[in-house]
Amino acid sequence: MTKAKLSYTEAVNELETILTELESNSEVNMDVIAEKVKRAAFLMELCKKQLHELDEELEKMMEHLD
Repeated sequence: MTKAKLSYTEAVNELETILTELESNSEVNMDVIAEKVKRAAFLMELCKKQLHELDEELEKMMEHLD
C-alpha cells in the first residue's frame, strides 16, 4: 500500500492491521514478518513526524493567542 501521502489515521489503521495479522498468524514466514516489520517502522516514523508537525503548529497558534 504505497500512497503519496498517508494521513495519520490511515497509517494507524494500517499499523493495527499489521499487528492483527502478526498476532493471528501461527505460520512463521520470516520474509513476510520482516516485510511487515519494515512497513510498521515506516508507518510509526510517519505518525511520529505528523504528530511533531501538529505539535509545532499548535504551539505557534498558542503563541499568537498570548
